[in-house]
Amino acid sequence: MSDALRRTIPARAVGAYLVDVPATRLHAPLLVGFHGYGQNAEACLHELRRIPRSSECFLVAVEALHRFYDRRHSDVVGSWMTKADRGEAIANNVAYIASVLAALAPDTAGDGGLAYVGFSQGASMAYRAAARGPRPAMGVIALGGDVPPDVGDDPTAVLPPVLIGRGHGDEWYTEEKLATDLERLRARRTEVEVVRFDGGHEWTDAFRDAAAAFLDRVRKEKP
Repeated sequence: MSDALRRTIPARAVGAYLVDVPATRLHAPLLVGFHGYGQNAEACLHELRRIPRSSECFLVAVEALHRFYDRRHSDVVGSWMTKADRGEAIANNVAYIASVLAALAPDTAGDGGLAYVGFSQGASMAYRAAARGPRPAMGVIALGGDVPPDVGDDPTAVLPPVLIGRGHGDEWYTEEKLATDLERLRARRTEVEVVRFDGGHEWTDAFRDAAAAFLDRVRKEKP
C-alpha cells in the first residue's frame, strides 16, 4: 500500500427513474420505491405494481446511481453506495431524491400524500428519504432492510409511521437486526408496525397485502 494522498472531488452522474401514472391523477398518492443491491428500477417497479390497489398511485421506481453489470445475465443493475466516502454518497443520494421529487412536482404536488418503499439496501434509502427529503411523508415501507445509522442514531431525524417486513427465513435481515431497528424507532416514538411472513429475503403476497393495508391506513390518517 502506497502513502499516496486520497482526495475526493464532486462528479456528476446521470440518474434515472420509472413512472406509472394513474388513470385518475387528482388526489392520487405518490409511492416512491428503491430497489435492493444488484437490482434496477424495472425490478422495483414490477414489485410496486403488485401491491394491491397500487394502480391508484403514482408509482416511481428510482434507480441507484452506481451501476454495474449482473454477471449472470449481463443486465445493468445498481448499488446505492459502499463504505467508501459514505458521508458524501449519502448526501449525494438525498440530493438525487430531492431532484426526482422536484421533477415530479408538476404532476404530483396535490394532497394525495407521499410514501417511500425500500427493499433490502433500498430500505435504508427509504428511511433517508423520509427523514431528509424535501416533502413530508405519510409512511415508510421497509422490507428486508435496516434503519441506517445516519438516521437511527440522529435524534433530530423525524420519521412518519413505518411498516417493517421480515421473512422468517431471511438470513440477511435477521431477527437481531429487526430488534435493533425497533429499539431505535420506538426510542424516538416512531409509530412502527411489524409483519413477519413465511419466506426469505424477498417480496411475498402476504407482505404485499400488509403494505396495501398500511397505505390505506396512513392515507386516511394523513393530516
